[in-house]
Amino acid sequence: MIRYFRTFLVAAETASFSKAGDRLGLTQSAVSAQIRRLEEELGCALFDRTGKSVALSEQGRRLLPDAIRFVDLYETMKGHAHRPTDLAPIDLGAVSTVQSTLLPRAMQRFRAHYPLTHVNIIPGMSTQLLTQVDARELEVAVMIKPRLGIPAELKWIPLMRESFAAIAPLGAPDELKALLAAMPFIRYNRHSAGGHMVDRYLKRHRLWVNEGMELDEPAVILQMVEQGLGCAIIPARLVPLGQCRHVQVVPMPGRPFHREVGVLARASALARPTTAALIDAFVDTARAWGAETAADGNPDGGGQQ
Repeated sequence: MIRYFRTFLVAAETASFSKAGDRLGLTQSAVSAQIRRLEEELGCALFDRTGKSVALSEQGRRLLPDAIRFVDLYETMKGHAHRPTDLAPIDLGAVSTVQSTLLPRAMQRFRAHYPLTHVNIIPGMSTQLLTQVDARELEVAVMIKPRLGIPAELKWIPLMRESFAAIAPLGAPDELKALLAAMPFIRYNRHSAGGHMVDRYLKRHRLWVNEGMELDEPAVILQMVEQGLGCAIIPARLVPLGQCRHVQVVPMPGRPFHREVGVLARASALARPTTAALIDAFVDTARAWGAETAADGNPDGGGQQ
């Protein structure tokens, strides 16, 4: 019956059964038959017919607004029927470097399939996010892989490996030991997984630093270095290092070290189509990020490990 109401609306707009048929892909006789059937159902004449011309009758003009609302309501109901049924919010934990880089691109991919699912972003360091996922306060978190292992009921999905780099203001000493002796050290927070790795590196190579300040956001540390406030060792793939013309990379003795960025999720989260789609969006984004950084000459710029 809904198609009869659509035909009624088009015929009312064009004031012609033949023009309505052209627009709807129907013959004039088919339009006439549908209107006649609708009139029988409603028990009134919707059009006044004079030869080949038609015009809305008084009853037709009175029922036209109701017909418009009826068709609009049907289209709305049909749209709801085809939307994803799982619209429950997703609480997503994310470390700062992920929020400013991978997150916007991943959300763009996710929104293409789930435009109505609300995603609540919870910031935090990896140690905090691990505790929250383990305590069921979060379903999923994009973070640094814990150094002490992952609880058995949680799953780790690797996204990329991010190498660390020593950075300094342009013109500073280009030998790490001399640099650390000459400038304040802007330390990556030792309570974070990455900051702990930097601390271990310094101790392993017996490198002493002049403590300047301590921060937990590598992108902010990079800005501090660019302003000439000191030197630092930070994970360098998810910060805009290439855009800082007044910052230089200083060679680091010993074996390079890196941190692993990935997704920590509960098994129940993986069973939800929306959460699984969000994780897939991060995997695809990390792969694309790795391809871009590799093209720019960064061999270990990312990609799924």
